[in-house]
Amino acid sequence: MSDLHCHAQVLRDDPAAIIPQIRDRLRSYQAVVEHDRAGSFRLSYPFGWLQLGWTDSDMLLEGGAPDPAGLARLKDLMATALRVYARPNPPTVVWQGSLAGDARLESFRLMRVDSTQRITPHMQRVRLSGEDLDRFAAFGAMHVRLQLPTAAVPDPVWPVAGPDGLPLWLDEARKPAPRVYTIRQLDADAGWVDIDLLLHDTDGPGADWARSVQPGDEVGMIGPVGRPLKAAAEHYLLGADETGLPAIARLLETLPSHVTGDAFIEVASEAEVQPIANRTGITLHWIYREGAPAGDLLAAKVMATPFPAGNAFGWFAAEAEYATRIREYWRGSLGLGRDATLVAAYWRRGASGHMAG
Repeated sequence: MSDLHCHAQVLRDDPAAIIPQIRDRLRSYQAVVEHDRAGSFRLSYPFGWLQLGWTDSDMLLEGGAPDPAGLARLKDLMATALRVYARPNPPTVVWQGSLAGDARLESFRLMRVDSTQRITPHMQRVRLSGEDLDRFAAFGAMHVRLQLPTAAVPDPVWPVAGPDGLPLWLDEARKPAPRVYTIRQLDADAGWVDIDLLLHDTDGPGADWARSVQPGDEVGMIGPVGRPLKAAAEHYLLGADETGLPAIARLLETLPSHVTGDAFIEVASEAEVQPIANRTGITLHWIYREGAPAGDLLAAKVMATPFPAGNAFGWFAAEAEYATRIREYWRGSLGLGRDATLVAAYWRRGASGHMAG
C-alpha cells in the first residue's frame, strides 16, 4: 500500500518523442511493468510505483511509496530522466502531494572521516561514518556522489531538496565539488562506509582531496546513484580498470556463492593487486598493463571471452574509448539488451570528470 503520493504536471510539446527513452531508463531500475499502453505506462519497484501519462502538450507524473525514502527515490528517478532526455530545455517539475515543499534531501548525509589507509601504492581507503545509512544498501546501486570541500570552497554549503526533489544549493558560490565513487564496503548498522580512492598523478578536486583528507574532516554524500546491477543473474562477465576495481571487488564479496563467470581487473602492475575475499564461483583474472594504454589489454580480454549463456549479466567500467568499444560489441555485435549489460565510462583520457572511481 502507498501511504505517500506525489504528482506533477509538466508542459511540453510532443512529449511522445522522448517517452521511449524515459520508459527504458525507468525500467532499468529493477521495475516491473504494470501497464504500458498508448498515452500512459505504470511501473512498480520494491520501494513504490511510478506512472506517466501524456498528451500532445503535457505529461502527468505520479508516484506512490510507503515511506519518505521511497517517495524521494521515485521523485529523483523521474526528475532525472526528464533532465537527461528533455535537453536542451528540460521542463520544470514541481511536485505536489505528500511532503511537497519539504527541503530535507533524503539522499544526502553529512559524513565524517574516521580513518585513511593506503592499501596499494595508488589506492587509498577512506572510512566515512554517518547516521541512517540504510538507503545506501537498499536500492541496488553501488555508487555515491561525494561533495568535496576544495581550496577555493573549504566550508561548503550542503544541498537541500528542490521543488523537483533533486539537490539544490542555496549558495552557488559555496557549492562543493562533486565526484562519484563506489562504496567498497558498507555496514549500515555500525554507521560506516569504505571508499577506495585512486590516487591520480594529475590535479583536481578528487585527487586533491584524496591526497589531503584527514580523520575528522567532513564531507557530503549523496546517493545511491547509478543503475542497480542485476543481482539475480547466475553467470557474470565483469571487466574494469582501477577506477572500477572497487565495484568488482564488492560484487565478488557480496554476490551469492553459487554464481559463476569471469572477472577481469586491469592494473598498472602487480604492485597494485589487493586482497579480495571472493566468495563466488567467479574466476578473478588480474591483468598488468606494464606501460600499455589503459584499457587496451582489458577490452581485448573481455571481448575474447564468450558471453555466458542463460541468465547472465555483463558489467564493464573503464576509460571512455574502451567503454564505447565494449558497449558496441555487447549491444551491437552480440545483440544483448540493457537488462543484460551495464557499461560505464568512468573517465576520459585527457579530461577531468565527476566519475572518480
